[in-house]
Amino acid sequence: MSFQSITYSVADHVAQLTLNRPERLNALHAGALHEINAAMDQAEADADVRVIVVSGAGRAFSSGFDLKAQMAQKPEGDAVWRAILDLDFDTTMRFWNSPKPTIAAVHGACLAGAFELAMACDITIADEDATFGEPELKFGAGIVTLLLPWMTSPKQAKRIILSADDRIPAREALAMGLVSRVVAPGTHLTEALRTARGMALMDPNLVAQTKKALNRTYDIQGMPTALRMALDIDHTIESHGSPDKRAFMDIARERGMREAIAWRDARFAKAQGGG
Repeated sequence: MSFQSITYSVADHVAQLTLNRPERLNALHAGALHEINAAMDQAEADADVRVIVVSGAGRAFSSGFDLKAQMAQKPEGDAVWRAILDLDFDTTMRFWNSPKPTIAAVHGACLAGAFELAMACDITIADEDATFGEPELKFGAGIVTLLLPWMTSPKQAKRIILSADDRIPAREALAMGLVSRVVAPGTHLTEALRTARGMALMDPNLVAQTKKALNRTYDIQGMPTALRMALDIDHTIESHGSPDKRAFMDIARERGMREAIAWRDARFAKAQGGG
């Protein structure tokens, strides 16, 4: 299969999946999500592949789900939003549920849906310059894949989500348990591939069964059910539409996405005493 929004290659038993829309900070639209699923199908079916590494081209891992594409499509109605959110959720959870170990190599911005994808990977290796966060509530949107409470403490998860914090530096993310390692600038992919090649030397059945056992710990605690219930809540949020999101999208359509983001940031800066 030829890809437009990602690249895919295999070497040394490692599949490398690269988000490849650098002009849009690798924003995740429907086309990219379908290609990610196709690449995951290919990697999981290939006996030569033992580990999967996902990274981003250009200046960032990914800015998250593509608001510009959503602005153009103007999705409305329960069924439409269910299809959109199910695709988002299911693509993210491919990395958690894959029988093969998954590694995210992160640099630059890693926000919203992309942050959730990175958390869904078994290992996340972050460049010193990486920044993480969940800005969704500032846009009047909900959280699609509510993994954050499972990765850190309730206090931190609520702080990040309810304050829409999108400027968490890599070292702080490491301290909260959101990433596995922080490495020197420019070495995130090199270190991820080095880790992957070491993992690929191990018996793949042993690795797959051990990952299954690790994930079962979260299954017993009810994570799959909790994530699906949170997805249902997000479906209600998105299908009804919030006033904040309608205002943001109206400005984006009239004056462009940059102006809409500036409007959003100015609102919060003023409220928090910054303007």
